[in-house]
Amino acid sequence: MLIKVFAAAVQGVDATLITIEVNSSIGCTINIVGLPDSAVKESHQRILSAFSVNKIKMPTSNITINMAPADIRKEGAAYDLPLAIGILSASGQVSSEKLSRYLIMGELSLDGTVQPIKGVLPIAIKARELGFEGMMVPVENAREAAVVNKLTVYGIRNLTEVIRFLNETTPTLEPTIVHTREEFAAQADIFDDDFADVKGQENVKRALEIAAAGGHNLIMIGAPGSGKSMMAKRLPSILPPLSLNESLETTKIHSVAGKLSKHTSLIHQRPFRDPHHTISSTALVGGGSFPQPGEISLAHNGVLFLDELAEFKRDVLEVLRQPLEDRKITISRVKWTVEYPTGFMLIASMNPCPCGYYNHPTRSCVCGSAAVQKYLNRISGPLLDRIDIQVEIVPVAFEEISDTRRSEPSHVIRQRVIRAREIQAQRYASHPHIHCNAQMNTTLLTEYAQPDSQSLHMLKTAMEKFSLSARAYDRILKVARTIADLEGKSHVQSSHIAEAIGYRNLDRENWASKY
Repeated sequence: MLIKVFAAAVQGVDATLITIEVNSSIGCTINIVGLPDSAVKESHQRILSAFSVNKIKMPTSNITINMAPADIRKEGAAYDLPLAIGILSASGQVSSEKLSRYLIMGELSLDGTVQPIKGVLPIAIKARELGFEGMMVPVENAREAAVVNKLTVYGIRNLTEVIRFLNETTPTLEPTIVHTREEFAAQADIFDDDFADVKGQENVKRALEIAAAGGHNLIMIGAPGSGKSMMAKRLPSILPPLSLNESLETTKIHSVAGKLSKHTSLIHQRPFRDPHHTISSTALVGGGSFPQPGEISLAHNGVLFLDELAEFKRDVLEVLRQPLEDRKITISRVKWTVEYPTGFMLIASMNPCPCGYYNHPTRSCVCGSAAVQKYLNRISGPLLDRIDIQVEIVPVAFEEISDTRRSEPSHVIRQRVIRAREIQAQRYASHPHIHCNAQMNTTLLTEYAQPDSQSLHMLKTAMEKFSLSARAYDRILKVARTIADLEGKSHVQSSHIAEAIGYRNLDRENWASKY
């Protein structure tokens, strides 16, 4: 008897339908074909144990299982449940009437308990796209799948629940319901950290506001304890809230990577990823034997914070250059190619020298000039060029630390950022891949950020003095456009250009001239 059960495989951040064909004939063996990996081949051992514990009869016939299409590699234990249902249906123990209406996924424990799996959200999106009535997934993944509307989702705890549901021997399983928009709206503005707690550092807070308003990359350089990490962690609280589409896109990536907590539906806030400086290039950009999104993709639609930037390996930092420009990363191997989105804001911080106290107002630097320059040279010029805003930070004075008055709260700053982003959304409405000033190309720069004669003279002087590159010239215009948007100005003025030039004071040549 030939039976078909439907499952799915995740490739990149999208899913592909997998048809599991099970044929029962005379014999006593089990064969799985269709390019399964070791975990899939081992599934029959878990299935045998689950059948035994739950007193389900294992068919004594020759069972051939084909996982089509055969040119897509099937990986992991998520196919255990559909394979088990296919075997039981082929032997007549489970009704096949409903199988064509549902997509089934789940890993089996030896006692038949269904374990959570990765990538349920893209699988659910594919199930709706292909017209399935619903899907059966582990109960821990049910809320994740249920955010997809027009799809009935059943959370499954064990193998026997599926058997009874398909055979209709028990009341119908209760579908999982998620009120996506209501839950999303209720949790989008909840933050643990607030800029109201930051004392002083008004120039740095201004730089962070500009970065948030235009989607610009930013680096802070200063002594230990000056507040670099503290302020970086508060940046998501002033970024515009995620749209529902952005939330779905972000949740898909985290789902594929297995980073969603149990019983989670949607990610409500922009991601903030802060990998340790010992991270490898593969962990940062993604890939591996089993392709997984890296930190730059997990930070998509959010912030990638690299603390102690100079401590990262140089080859790790250099792989960031292309994703920063293209906002995507394509990982190619001999047998597969996957693409992950990388639309993140890069926020970095570092000390000015090995001891950390160069230019400190009260402590002396013990590093020689050669050691200082060698430390700074760990950051390449091309990478530094891709960072729009570069700001120095000094420790807060005692008078500011002891001031009991609260600073401007995040929600006030956020409103200004949102207004600036709304201006940009209207400006780039006819450009589908441009959403903020940081993404402008040369044509858009000429159209929307053209400096006047006074500003051009100012730019020329700055480029000659600091030996700025052509890319730095574009970055200055982008930042100036954002400053103008925060002020509600339709044209870039000389004051905007002057402030933007002030945020290029850490360029390579300027650093070298100081030591």
